Amino acid sequence: MNLAGHKRRPWPEEGVMELDDEQLLARTRHDPEAFAAFYRRHERSVLAYFRRRVREPELAADLAAETFASALLSASRFRAGSTPAQSWLFGIARHKLLDSLARGQVEDRARRKLGMRPLELTLDALEQIEALEADLEVRRVIENLPAEQAQAVLARVIDERPYADIAAELACSESVIRKRVSRGLNALRSARGNP
Repeated sequence: MNLAGHKRRPWPEEGVMELDDEQLLARTRHDPEAFAAFYRRHERSVLAYFRRRVREPELAADLAAETFASALLSASRFRAGSTPAQSWLFGIARHKLLDSLARGQVEDRARRKLGMRPLELTLDALEQIEALEADLEVRRVIENLPAEQAQAVLARVIDERPYADIAAELACSESVIRKRVSRGLNALRSARGNP
């Protein structure tokens, strides 16, 4: 099962898994296994992104499902080279989060268009989602970091995003992101009493 509680299909063919994100999105229109590989690569980081921003694991799962459904519907419009694929995906995620906050509910238009049934999360799936952000103490310390450092630490360490993607999203150099992450991690170590 995946983190949203759906039964996993067998892994996509090996050749598909070796492609980079941009290649996977380019093949999605003609090869559904390409998007399955893209989904598996980013499912945990997208769920973690939402779990850090909303308190309920069910809401995080709904937002993640709508994000991936929207990404699938718009994959043919993705243009490699303009933005890294992971940044594009997190842009969709951010839009879905802001939209849900404005509306007071999670939109399900993309999932309905794809004929997806509403999520029914198992207890195991809920526990896995909750575990994505189990350490509330670290969260509090991160929230006390300067905004640039907190954003860089969350994107790099928690979401496991590449420096290049973070830099592209924040419109700065990779070295600036590396400095922010380093300073943020040093502050976290100091706050927890680990020099």
